[in-house]
Amino acid sequence: MLKLFHPLVQKWFVEKLGEPTDIQIKAWPHIAHGKNVLLVAPTGSGKTLTAFLWALQKLITKEWETGRVRVLYVSPLKALNNDVRRNLLQPLQELQPYFTATGQEFPALSVLTRSGDTPQHDRRKMLRRPPEILITTPESLNLILSSKNSRTMLAGVKTVILDEIHAVLGNKRGTHLITAVDRLVPLAGEFQRIALS
Repeated sequence: MLKLFHPLVQKWFVEKLGEPTDIQIKAWPHIAHGKNVLLVAPTGSGKTLTAFLWALQKLITKEWETGRVRVLYVSPLKALNNDVRRNLLQPLQELQPYFTATGQEFPALSVLTRSGDTPQHDRRKMLRRPPEILITTPESLNLILSSKNSRTMLAGVKTVILDEIHAVLGNKRGTHLITAVDRLVPLAGEFQRIALS
């Protein structure tokens, strides 16, 4: 399955992580073909990296223009969002030398979180220079979509990753999340949906 990826992404993966997990082997062909997927696997099985790696490659290789939100990650757990941000920055930092050592440009990708705790000056900065990857909660996503100024930063979204989907289905937060994803379509056009449970 690693053959789907850029040779330097493959090399990084093998050297840093070894072999792909079962969920990665099963999911990556579908994700690479732009299909909407639901990944159900235990904690520690590599679900989050499975969901993100194809999009990271699109950003790193500039198949997707940078300077706009291309990947939207939504989780009901603020603490998880901070962990996901840290866990995304690590592979980006590790991948950069693989590209620069071969003379290939590596874009400066921004990964930011937005929640009710995000200071106003950080929100304004985010509008001026949107991150390529935005990590948020269902409630904050609805607030972003309700603000004329804020929602424009989501117009370029290509992939939406919905984590801990089982925690919100069948309750008010789940309804807000589904509504927000539906509201995003007229703004961004169709995009890939990857749900994790």
